[in-house]
Amino acid sequence: MDFAFSDEQRLIGRSARKLLERRGDLQPTREVLESGAPYHEALWKDALGAGWPLTALPEELDGEGYGLLELAVLAEELGRVVAPIPFSSTVYLAQSALLLAGEPETAAGERIGTAALWEPEGRGPRVPARAQVADGRLTGVKRPVPDGMVADYAVVLAGEQLYFAELDGVERRPLEALDPTRPQAELSFDGAPCRPLGVTVDALLERAAVLFAFEQLGGAQRCLEMAVAYTKERHQFGRPIGSFQAVKHRLADMFVAIELARSNCYYGVWAVAGGAPDAAAAACGAHIAATEAYAFAAQENIHLHGGMGFTWDADPHLFLKRARSIELLLGSPPEWREQLMVHLEAA
Repeated sequence: MDFAFSDEQRLIGRSARKLLERRGDLQPTREVLESGAPYHEALWKDALGAGWPLTALPEELDGEGYGLLELAVLAEELGRVVAPIPFSSTVYLAQSALLLAGEPETAAGERIGTAALWEPEGRGPRVPARAQVADGRLTGVKRPVPDGMVADYAVVLAGEQLYFAELDGVERRPLEALDPTRPQAELSFDGAPCRPLGVTVDALLERAAVLFAFEQLGGAQRCLEMAVAYTKERHQFGRPIGSFQAVKHRLADMFVAIELARSNCYYGVWAVAGGAPDAAAAACGAHIAATEAYAFAAQENIHLHGGMGFTWDADPHLFLKRARSIELLLGSPPEWREQLMVHLEAA
């Protein structure tokens, strides 16, 4: 059983990394922070030109004809640069729901999508929503909605079902977000036309979980690389601080956490893509391990950078904000651990 990516899949990753480096690596993220823009338009155009949002769509719809594995490769590269584009909301969430519903044509084109799963009372995606549908009309308030201010359409949880809704005419209000490069909004639906997708929220969360896990994996790996580079350059008492045993131990702990997450991510995406019997448990494992590894690596990266690590001009805080932003997007870590136990007991 081989869980390694193929040469073609690795080539997709290398090509994506080169494009992101040409655009300036972390520079687009900095530009969005300074400008207050909802996303980096030039980088989003690059992504569209490279066909990234169309990776999993069939060729007859001008897609690339690939699948979940190729999306995972892209997600890892985007995570390395804390990419400030609406890729995750469009592809991991909205497009995933439409593909599961057998409506790839609805996801075609260059439109931005999102998923409205949460509600003001903190009711998450695994709790029946207060938003309701009557006679094909959707009513209710959803928040936080990732990229809700710029999305063209949304997959909305109402009651216990997922619905597709265009966002033209829907009232929107921006929310203050921990990570300004991944903005959120409140959407108020007042009789908006919608249609059922026939997809369970668990199926959507399963697919989205492994994609977000790979984005977290990429971010965690970049944190380790940043910490290693800095501890080699920073000298104290006439020697690099990376030569001190205490610092080595912290770097080693980061490495172990990331490699554990990598193993879970690789198996998780393989299981979900192949429809393995334990796909649900594997997705939970990937999400839990990647969430923990990213939060830990991002925090340790700041600590190992010392006093400058907490400053706005240093880059570590970009990764900590993204790590915390993703951590609760699909539900809290305790909820995912509970789900994992449910699936393991049922196996």
